[in-house]
Order: sequence, then structure tokens, then C-alpha cells
Amino acid sequence: MQTNLADFIRNTPEGDEADAILRNCVHCGFCTATCPTYQILGDELDGPRGRIYLIKQMVEGAAVTRSTQLHLDRCLTCRSCETTCPSGVQYGRLVEIGRKITEEQVTRPLGQRMLRRLLASFLPNSALFTPAMRIGQHVRPLLPKKLRDKVPARQRPLEWPTAKHPRKMLMLAGCVQPSMMPNVNVATARVLNALGVETLIAPEAGCCGAIRLHLGYNDEALDDLRANIDAWWPYIDKGVEAIVMNASGCGATVKEYAHLLRNDPAYAEKARRVTELTRDVAEILPEFEEALVAATRRRAIHTVAFHPPCTLQHGQQVRGKVEHLLAALGVEVRLPADNHLCCGSAGTYSLTQPKLSYALRDQKLERLKAQEPQVIVSANVGCIAHLQSGTSTPVAHWIELVEHMLSN
Repeated sequence: MQTNLADFIRNTPEGDEADAILRNCVHCGFCTATCPTYQILGDELDGPRGRIYLIKQMVEGAAVTRSTQLHLDRCLTCRSCETTCPSGVQYGRLVEIGRKITEEQVTRPLGQRMLRRLLASFLPNSALFTPAMRIGQHVRPLLPKKLRDKVPARQRPLEWPTAKHPRKMLMLAGCVQPSMMPNVNVATARVLNALGVETLIAPEAGCCGAIRLHLGYNDEALDDLRANIDAWWPYIDKGVEAIVMNASGCGATVKEYAHLLRNDPAYAEKARRVTELTRDVAEILPEFEEALVAATRRRAIHTVAFHPPCTLQHGQQVRGKVEHLLAALGVEVRLPADNHLCCGSAGTYSLTQPKLSYALRDQKLERLKAQEPQVIVSANVGCIAHLQSGTSTPVAHWIELVEHMLSN
């Protein structure tokens, strides 16, 4: 795809990147077959190829309209199209450039501006989010269903392991996960502890940056990145083996730190090191498979349906590891039809695009429940909460299942 960049973006980092990505696209349309929003809406402009054309037009100087912004807003950034694309088009990076341009050139309606500002200020701030979630959980039965859907039932807390080990790994606690589903972090630490690895958390680390980044608050998102790097660096200096991620949405973003801060001379090299160290827990545990199998009590076997989050299978390109590990531990893992499709959670998408989000959730749950599982497991806090809001079948993080099998 040939481009002729407009003056406002020519010879800029965003312009050079957009130009390179656009030139890789050959208009084949394979991406539309795996795009969730195209499948539901049937509009070319609500599929990757159509959105690519819209972004091409805007970087070439065409007027950017609310209609353009709407089509980009409807994108889940699931990146299923990247997995499908035979030409290696990095659509996820391109759509973020397009969104940044629309935010600069199109004024949103007041209601949208207020909602997005609230989400960008509230969700990544654990000092505000945690007490609000605690109150919500306390009065959960009294909440309207739409609000109750966003408030998971409070978990009975597990104990954090206290043993010290020579092998140490750093873990991002996250901004919403510690209050929504704290046992995911504890279960991760307990599993690693059983394998002789001590899990450390930097108290000053916060949101990975994904929430503000995807809402268009790019400068604030980059500040989140820098704050995490500053918080982690003393641990990296002391030689931690890895930065463990158990929320695949966070992992996909942290693995982009090197790219996002590539033009920051003060942080580019540190960001590259952080990206090198960052691994989803599903990438770490295969090293310990024999030890896990030996320690697992087989009487805790379950039949599970696994929903691989988009940020794991498409964003991080990590596939098959969870299924393989659980199978090695004696769990029957069943994948639903169209397991490559998004569940509709997609960060704040269920709040900004609720109609599409819930349609995708119900579609996903229908296919998951067709597997007749005892438990549905996933690998991202947002997916778990979103799916649980539509079913009475328990939905959990797969690492919680592993921890349960080790401790029972």
C-alpha cells in the first residue's frame, strides 16, 4: 500500500512507523474473517482492512470525522488480525497512531470526554479504586445488575508465602487485580514458592499503562511506564530472573515498553531491559513441569474450558502453553469453537462499548458452556470478571487451579 504522508506527520516517529506498517498491507482481507466486530456488524469500516484505509486517509491529510473516530473506537485491539495476516501487518500499533490523531483532531461529546477522563483517573489509581471496590463488594447484592457485573464477589484471601529462596522473580501486582481478584497474585506466588522461587513486588509499581494508553491519554500512559521502570530498577540491578505477569493484558503492554519508550533517551535502554525480562507465568512454569507434576495431587483433577485471552494468544503470541501444562497435571482442557475470538472485555471496552461487549461475551459463553466444563479458566483479570458476569459456572485464573492442586 503506497502512502503520501501529510506535512503534519511526515518525518515524525509516528509518521515513519505508520508509513512502514501501511506499506506491508496488501489488501488481502484475510483479517476480516477473524475480526469480532466485523463479524457482528458486517461493515467493512468496522474490520481491520477498513480501519487501515481510514488511517491511511488521515495520515495523508484527509479530514478526520466523528464517524472515523467511532469506527476506531469500536476496535477491540484484540489483534486477532495480526495473527491472521500473512504480511505481518502490525495493526495494533497502527490503530494506536490513528486513535492519537483522532483525539487531537476531533472533539468528543461531553459525556464521552467525562467517562473517559473518569476511567483514566480512577481505574489505574489503586488508592481510589481499592476502597471503592471494597464498598461495592460489601453492598454487592443491592447493586443494579449492570454495576454488579463490574464487582466480583470478594475472595477469601490466601496467605502470601514467607519462605526465602535464592531464585527471585519480580511480579507486577497491577492496579485493579489486587482488589478485584487478589488471590491470583497470591496463587502465583504460592506456586512459584513451591518450586523454589521467591516472588517480589515493588510497592511503588502501579498500572502497567494500558488503561490510559488505550483511552488516548498517551503522555500519562508513558508516565506510568516510567514510574514502573523506576520502581523495578533496583530489583533488576540486584539480578531478579524475570518480571512475572499473570494478567495477560498487562504483560502485552509491558512487553511493548521498549517500543513505546524507544525515543526517550533517559528510559529507552531501561525499557528494553524490562521488555527482555517480562514473561507471562505460562512462559515460566514449563521450566518446572516435572516438579509440578510430582507435587500435584491428582485427586484435584477438573474438566475445564479454557478461554485464551487475546492479549495472550495474539498480543504476546503465547499459545498452547497453558493447555499443555494443565494437561500434564491431569486436567482435561477443552477449547471452545472460535477460541481465537475476543470475549468482549478488552480493558475498558465493556464500559465504552457495552452493546458490542456484551454481545461478544454472550457468544463466547455459549461456546464455552458447550464444552460442559466444571470450571472456565482464563489468564486475564478483565476476561475473568467479564465472563463471570454472564454465567453461574465458576470462572477463575488457571494459576488458581494449579495452586489448588498443589495445596490439596
